[in-house]
Amino acid sequence: MTRRYWNINLEEMMQAGVHFGHGTRKWNPRMAPYISAKRKGIHITNLTRTARFLSEACDLVFDAASRGKQFLIVGTKNKAADSVARAAIKARTRLHKFRDLRTEQKTGRLNRLPKRDAAMLKRQLSHLQTYLGGIKYMTGLPDIVIIVDQQEEYTALRECITLGIPTICLIDTNCDPDLADISIPANDDAIASIRLILNKLVFAICEGRSSYIRNP
Repeated sequence: MTRRYWNINLEEMMQAGVHFGHGTRKWNPRMAPYISAKRKGIHITNLTRTARFLSEACDLVFDAASRGKQFLIVGTKNKAADSVARAAIKARTRLHKFRDLRTEQKTGRLNRLPKRDAAMLKRQLSHLQTYLGGIKYMTGLPDIVIIVDQQEEYTALRECITLGIPTICLIDTNCDPDLADISIPANDDAIASIRLILNKLVFAICEGRSSYIRNP
C-alpha cells in the first residue's frame, strides 16, 4: 500500500481539541502508549501518534476506494444518530428482511394481515428502520466500517469482527486500541474533533473514488 500525504496538521488537531481525552479516573490502561500527559485531571492524547494512524487509515481507505470498495460510517453520538446505521453490518438477511417489509408496507399487504400479525411486523419494520434506514440502498455488507465511538458502537464493532469486516475506529482514552484494525486515538466527544477525523477519511475516500472512475 503506497503512503501518501494527507495534510494532517498537528496545530489543526489541537485547535479541534483532538488531544483532549477523558478524566484520568476513566481510562483504559491499554491506551497508555497513546497518552502523552495528564493535565488538570484529564489525559492528553499524543497527537503525533494520532497523525500517524490517521495517515495509515487514509492510505487504507484510498486504496480500497480506488478498487471500488464500499464503506459504512457508524456513529450515533453528537447529533449524528440518524446519519448512520449501526445494525446495518449485522447480516445481509436483516437488510433483505427490511426491504421485504418495506415492500409489503408500500403494497398494502401488511394491512390485509390479521391485526396481531400486522402489528408485530410493523414493530419489526420500525425497529429495522431505526437501524438500517440509513443504508437501505446498499446491496450487501460494506468492505470497511469506520466507527466513530468504540464505547457507543461496541455491538457494531463486535459484529464487524465476527463477520471479518475490517474496521477503522476513533478511540478515546477509555477505549481498547486492540479491537479495531486501525485505531485512531482522538477525542470522541467533541464535534470538531470528530468532524476533522471524518473529513480526512472522507476526502481520502473521494480521492480514491476519483481514481477508480478514471481507471475502472
